[in-house]
Amino acid sequence: MKLPIYQVDAFTGKLFGGNPAAVCVLKEWLDEELMQAIAAENNLAETAFVVPNKDRFGIRWFTPAVEVDLCGHATLASAHVIFAYHRYGRDEIVFSSARSGILKVKKNRDLLTLDFPADVITPADVPQGLIEGIGTVPIETYKGKTDYLAVLASQSDLERLAPNYDRIAKLDARGLIVTAKGNEADFVSRFFAPQSGINEDPVTGSAHTTLTPYWAARLGKSELTAIQLSPRRGHLQCKHLGERVHISGQACTYLIGEIAVR
Repeated sequence: MKLPIYQVDAFTGKLFGGNPAAVCVLKEWLDEELMQAIAAENNLAETAFVVPNKDRFGIRWFTPAVEVDLCGHATLASAHVIFAYHRYGRDEIVFSSARSGILKVKKNRDLLTLDFPADVITPADVPQGLIEGIGTVPIETYKGKTDYLAVLASQSDLERLAPNYDRIAKLDARGLIVTAKGNEADFVSRFFAPQSGINEDPVTGSAHTTLTPYWAARLGKSELTAIQLSPRRGHLQCKHLGERVHISGQACTYLIGEIAVR
Protein backbone atom coordinates (compact mmCIF):
# COMPACT_ATOMS: atom_id res chain seq x y z
CA MET A 1 0.00 0.00 0.00
CA LYS A 2 1.30 3.41 -0.99
CA LEU A 3 0.14 6.62 0.66
CA PRO A 4 0.74 10.21 -0.47
CA ILE A 5 2.58 12.44 1.98
CA TYR A 6 3.32 16.15 2.02
CA GLN A 7 5.64 18.08 4.30
CA VAL A 8 4.69 21.71 4.81
CA ASP A 9 6.30 24.56 6.76
CA ALA A 10 3.42 26.33 8.53
CA PHE A 11 3.19 29.88 9.88
CA THR A 12 5.97 31.11 7.63
CA GLY A 13 6.32 32.68 4.20
CA LYS A 14 9.63 30.99 3.46
CA LEU A 15 11.03 27.48 3.55
CA PHE A 16 12.98 26.30 6.60
CA GLY A 17 11.00 28.59 8.89
CA GLY A 18 7.84 28.10 10.89
CA ASN A 19 6.79 24.63 11.98
CA PRO A 20 7.07 21.60 9.68
CA ALA A 21 4.14 19.20 9.59
CA ALA A 22 3.46 16.06 7.59
CA VAL A 23 0.06 15.64 5.96
CA CYS A 24 -1.43 12.37 4.68
CA VAL A 25 -4.71 12.66 2.76
CA LEU A 26 -6.38 9.23 2.90
CA LYS A 27 -9.43 7.60 1.34
CA GLU A 28 -10.32 6.04 4.70
CA TRP A 29 -8.85 5.90 8.20
CA LEU A 30 -5.90 3.65 8.87
CA ASP A 31 -5.51 1.62 12.04
CA GLU A 32 -4.54 3.88 14.90
CA GLU A 33 -1.33 1.93 15.53
CA LEU A 34 -0.26 2.45 11.92
CA MET A 35 -0.96 6.19 12.04
CA GLN A 36 1.08 6.44 15.23
CA ALA A 37 3.91 4.45 13.64
CA ILE A 38 3.93 6.75 10.59
CA ALA A 39 4.05 9.82 12.85
CA ALA A 40 6.93 8.32 14.81
CA GLU A 41 8.78 7.53 11.57
CA ASN A 42 8.23 11.06 10.27
CA ASN A 43 9.66 12.36 13.56
CA LEU A 44 8.08 15.79 13.13
CA ALA A 45 6.17 17.65 15.82
CA GLU A 46 2.90 16.60 14.17
CA THR A 47 1.57 14.40 11.40
CA ALA A 48 -2.00 15.12 10.30
CA PHE A 49 -4.22 12.48 8.72
CA VAL A 50 -7.16 13.76 6.67
CA VAL A 51 -10.11 11.84 5.21
CA PRO A 52 -12.68 13.52 2.88
CA ASN A 53 -16.27 13.07 4.07
CA LYS A 54 -18.82 14.68 1.75
CA ASP A 55 -18.39 18.45 2.18
CA ARG A 56 -16.04 18.12 5.17
CA PHE A 57 -12.70 16.57 6.03
CA GLY A 58 -12.09 14.41 9.06
CA ILE A 59 -8.77 15.20 10.73
CA ARG A 60 -6.55 13.62 13.40
CA TRP A 61 -3.13 14.69 14.69
CA PHE A 62 -0.23 12.60 16.02
CA THR A 63 3.08 13.58 17.56
CA PRO A 64 5.84 10.95 17.40
CA ALA A 65 4.53 9.70 20.75
CA VAL A 66 0.77 10.34 21.11
CA GLU A 67 -2.44 11.45 19.43
CA VAL A 68 -3.38 14.99 20.48
CA ASP A 69 -6.70 16.82 20.81
CA LEU A 70 -5.83 19.79 18.63
CA CYS A 71 -2.96 21.01 16.45
CA GLY A 72 -3.04 24.36 14.74
CA HIS A 73 0.01 24.25 12.52
CA ALA A 74 -0.79 20.79 11.13
CA THR A 75 -4.37 21.93 10.41
CA LEU A 76 -2.99 24.95 8.57
CA ALA A 77 -0.63 22.61 6.67
CA SER A 78 -3.53 20.27 5.81
CA ALA A 79 -5.57 23.16 4.44
CA HIS A 80 -2.58 24.31 2.38
CA VAL A 81 -2.30 20.82 0.84
CA ILE A 82 -6.02 20.58 0.04
CA PHE A 83 -6.16 24.06 -1.50
CA ALA A 84 -2.94 23.60 -3.50
CA TYR A 85 -3.09 19.99 -4.67
CA HIS A 86 -6.65 18.62 -4.45
CA ARG A 87 -8.57 20.94 -6.79
CA TYR A 88 -10.67 22.30 -3.96
CA GLY A 89 -12.92 24.99 -5.41
CA ARG A 90 -14.10 26.84 -2.30
CA ASP A 91 -12.28 29.42 -0.20
CA GLU A 92 -13.10 27.70 3.12
CA ILE A 93 -12.43 24.16 4.33
CA VAL A 94 -14.41 22.58 7.15
CA PHE A 95 -12.54 20.01 9.22
CA SER A 96 -14.30 17.73 11.69
CA SER A 97 -12.42 16.42 14.71
CA ALA A 98 -13.83 13.91 17.17
CA ARG A 99 -11.74 15.60 19.86
CA SER A 100 -12.15 19.29 19.02
CA GLY A 101 -15.33 19.63 16.97
CA ILE A 102 -15.66 21.76 13.86
CA LEU A 103 -12.55 23.62 12.70
CA LYS A 104 -12.55 25.94 9.69
CA VAL A 105 -9.73 27.31 7.56
CA LYS A 106 -10.33 30.17 5.15
CA LYS A 107 -8.02 31.19 2.32
CA ASN A 108 -7.40 34.80 1.32
CA ARG A 109 -4.64 34.87 -1.29
CA ASP A 110 -1.56 33.45 0.48
CA LEU A 111 -2.98 33.85 3.98
CA LEU A 112 -4.76 30.96 5.72
CA THR A 113 -6.97 31.65 8.74
CA LEU A 114 -7.84 29.03 11.34
CA ASP A 115 -11.21 29.38 13.07
CA PHE A 116 -10.76 27.56 16.39
CA PRO A 117 -12.52 27.47 19.75
CA ALA A 118 -10.99 29.87 22.27
CA ASP A 119 -9.45 28.31 25.35
CA VAL A 120 -10.78 29.21 28.78
CA ILE A 121 -8.02 29.89 31.30
CA THR A 122 -8.15 30.26 35.06
CA PRO A 123 -5.50 31.58 37.47
CA ALA A 124 -3.45 28.74 38.94
CA ASP A 125 -0.91 28.20 41.65
CA VAL A 126 2.56 27.64 40.25
CA PRO A 127 2.73 23.85 39.91
CA GLN A 128 5.60 21.90 41.37
CA GLY A 129 8.50 21.77 38.91
CA LEU A 130 7.50 24.76 36.76
CA ILE A 131 10.02 27.20 38.22
CA GLU A 132 12.78 24.57 38.01
CA GLY A 133 11.60 23.78 34.47
CA ILE A 134 12.07 27.30 33.13
CA GLY A 135 14.61 28.64 35.63
CA THR A 136 12.63 31.72 36.62
CA VAL A 137 9.51 32.74 38.56
CA PRO A 138 6.54 33.74 36.36
CA ILE A 139 4.64 36.90 37.21
CA GLU A 140 1.34 35.10 36.48
CA THR A 141 0.33 31.47 36.01
CA TYR A 142 -2.83 30.05 34.44
CA LYS A 143 -4.24 26.66 33.46
CA GLY A 144 -6.17 26.12 30.25
CA LYS A 145 -7.85 23.03 28.89
CA THR A 146 -4.60 21.22 28.15
CA ASP A 147 -1.66 23.48 29.00
CA TYR A 148 -0.17 25.67 31.69
CA LEU A 149 0.45 29.31 30.76
CA ALA A 150 3.33 31.15 32.45
CA VAL A 151 3.69 34.90 31.92
CA LEU A 152 7.11 36.57 32.15
CA ALA A 153 7.99 40.23 32.60
CA SER A 154 9.73 40.79 29.25
CA GLN A 155 10.67 39.33 25.88
CA SER A 156 14.33 39.21 26.93
CA ASP A 157 13.35 37.00 29.89
CA LEU A 158 11.65 34.65 27.45
CA GLU A 159 14.61 34.62 25.08
CA ARG A 160 17.03 33.76 27.90
CA LEU A 161 15.14 30.68 29.08
CA ALA A 162 17.18 27.48 29.35
CA PRO A 163 14.41 24.93 29.87
CA ASN A 164 14.85 21.77 31.92
CA TYR A 165 12.80 19.32 29.89
CA ASP A 166 12.88 16.60 32.53
CA ARG A 167 11.18 18.96 34.99
CA ILE A 168 8.66 20.25 32.46
CA ALA A 169 7.78 16.67 31.45
CA LYS A 170 6.46 16.05 34.97
CA LEU A 171 3.83 18.80 34.76
CA ASP A 172 0.27 17.47 34.66
CA ALA A 173 -0.51 18.99 31.27
CA ARG A 174 0.00 18.53 27.54
CA GLY A 175 2.68 21.21 27.71
CA LEU A 176 3.79 24.60 28.97
CA ILE A 177 3.24 27.92 27.18
CA VAL A 178 5.57 30.72 28.27
CA THR A 179 4.78 34.23 27.06
CA ALA A 180 5.64 37.91 27.40
CA LYS A 181 4.77 41.23 25.81
CA GLY A 182 6.66 41.54 22.54
CA ASN A 183 9.09 44.10 21.20
CA GLU A 184 8.28 43.68 17.47
CA ALA A 185 4.83 42.10 17.97
CA ASP A 186 2.03 42.44 20.49
CA PHE A 187 3.17 39.28 22.26
CA VAL A 188 5.75 36.54 21.98
CA SER A 189 5.80 32.96 23.24
CA ARG A 190 7.57 29.62 23.43
CA PHE A 191 5.99 26.21 23.90
CA PHE A 192 7.49 23.16 25.62
CA ALA A 193 5.84 19.73 25.57
CA PRO A 194 8.35 16.96 26.38
CA GLN A 195 5.49 14.95 27.92
CA SER A 196 3.96 14.84 24.41
CA GLY A 197 7.23 13.96 22.67
CA ILE A 198 8.18 17.55 21.68
CA ASN A 199 10.80 19.36 23.73
CA GLU A 200 10.23 22.76 22.10
CA ASP A 201 7.63 23.17 19.39
CA PRO A 202 8.70 25.63 16.66
CA VAL A 203 5.24 27.24 16.23
CA THR A 204 2.10 26.13 18.06
CA GLY A 205 -1.22 27.21 16.59
CA SER A 206 -3.26 25.57 19.34
CA ALA A 207 -1.32 27.45 22.04
CA HIS A 208 -2.61 30.67 20.49
CA THR A 209 -6.17 29.66 21.38
CA THR A 210 -4.94 30.25 24.94
CA LEU A 211 -2.65 33.19 24.23
CA THR A 212 -5.10 35.21 22.16
CA PRO A 213 -7.81 35.58 24.85
CA TYR A 214 -5.19 36.34 27.48
CA TRP A 215 -3.42 39.07 25.53
CA ALA A 216 -6.65 40.51 24.10
CA ALA A 217 -7.81 41.14 27.66
CA ARG A 218 -4.39 42.30 28.84
CA LEU A 219 -3.81 44.75 25.97
CA GLY A 220 -7.43 45.80 25.44
CA LYS A 221 -7.53 44.92 21.73
CA SER A 222 -9.05 42.08 19.73
CA GLU A 223 -6.57 41.93 16.82
CA LEU A 224 -2.98 41.05 17.70
CA THR A 225 0.32 40.12 16.10
CA ALA A 226 2.42 37.33 17.54
CA ILE A 227 5.84 35.74 17.13
CA GLN A 228 6.82 32.33 18.51
CA LEU A 229 10.48 32.64 19.44
CA SER A 230 11.78 29.19 18.56
CA PRO A 231 14.95 29.00 16.43
CA ARG A 232 12.74 28.59 13.31
CA ARG A 233 10.38 31.40 14.38
CA GLY A 234 6.76 31.70 13.40
CA HIS A 235 4.63 34.74 12.63
CA LEU A 236 0.91 34.77 13.38
CA GLN A 237 -1.99 37.18 13.21
CA CYS A 238 -4.60 36.56 15.90
CA LYS A 239 -8.15 37.82 16.46
CA HIS A 240 -10.28 37.28 19.54
CA LEU A 241 -13.97 36.68 18.79
CA GLY A 242 -15.31 35.68 22.17
CA GLU A 243 -15.79 31.92 22.09
CA ARG A 244 -13.70 31.59 18.92
CA VAL A 245 -10.31 32.81 17.78
CA HIS A 246 -8.90 33.41 14.31
CA ILE A 247 -5.24 32.49 13.85
CA SER A 248 -3.70 33.39 10.49
CA GLY A 249 -0.44 32.57 8.77
CA GLN A 250 1.23 31.42 5.59
CA ALA A 251 2.52 27.99 4.55
CA CYS A 252 5.11 26.59 2.12
CA THR A 253 5.43 23.10 0.64
CA TYR A 254 8.80 21.47 1.30
CA LEU A 255 8.23 17.90 0.11
CA ILE A 256 5.76 15.79 -1.85
CA GLY A 257 6.29 12.05 -1.67
CA GLU A 258 4.89 8.59 -1.11
CA ILE A 259 4.95 6.22 1.84
CA ALA A 260 5.35 2.53 1.06
CA VAL A 261 3.45 0.64 3.78
CA ARG A 262 3.68 -3.14 3.39
